[in-house]
Amino acid sequence: MGIMYKKMLAAVNEHVNSEVSARYALDLARTTGSKLYLCFVAEKDTSKAAFEHAEGAAKRLFLRAKEMDVSVESIFATGHPVREIQKIVRSENIDIVFAATRHKDVSKRFYEGTVARELSLSLTCSVALVRIVHMGRIHPRKILVPLKARMGHISETAYFTALCSRAFDSRVYLFHSAKPITRFFHGELNLTQVEWEEKIPGDIALFVGTLDTYGVAHEKKLLPGKTGRNITIEAAVRRHDLIIMGASERGLVSSLLRGNPVEEVLRDTPCNLIILKLRHEDT
Repeated sequence: MGIMYKKMLAAVNEHVNSEVSARYALDLARTTGSKLYLCFVAEKDTSKAAFEHAEGAAKRLFLRAKEMDVSVESIFATGHPVREIQKIVRSENIDIVFAATRHKDVSKRFYEGTVARELSLSLTCSVALVRIVHMGRIHPRKILVPLKARMGHISETAYFTALCSRAFDSRVYLFHSAKPITRFFHGELNLTQVEWEEKIPGDIALFVGTLDTYGVAHEKKLLPGKTGRNITIEAAVRRHDLIIMGASERGLVSSLLRGNPVEEVLRDTPCNLIILKLRHEDT
């Protein structure tokens, strides 16, 4: 603990997805009492129509923030979006940036060449990349949180999850997709649900304990199998409204050989998705 967001930035552009993504930031800013920065960066080739759409979105968000008694500031800049947002993050000491993925990003391997990927790799603050699937589900009642055996930034992940639960009065469902256990020459070893739960990794146990300190109501589930597929099926079958998961730490070669669960979920998710690239160290 010891983590607290005091300043949030929502990147806004001409696409509706960015305005919906900013609504998540707005609700979290209200919950934490944080200041919210609404930022639009116009590139050299930005059309007049695109500028007007982005300006309209920023105005709507600004007025909504005022109605919610959220401290808010709008920033309009010109240049390269990533470089300009980097400047704002440094000058204003931003804690977390919210940015929407675009529909065309979904088909790109490793988000190659996308603004979303550049932001997640280059910013010194935490980044929440938001994929919007359902425009009307920005107040999630059921949040699915897939957990990896080896987790980084456990405290911040628990903090962000707790904020979302509090902001939307949501129930949290923790989900770990474990590798099937096999015995040499005997194929897969089937374990009971209780036996699987006894094998929950230490990082996950620590995350659950940290989440408990926030008083967040949650359920736990562990299921052997392919990670990305299990997550999307679980979200679809249980009708979750939002998935929150950490960005993959796998390198390029590893992703090519074994696949990337985050990309699988980004491509196939049946509900809205927040991918976290966190920077605050555990305390």
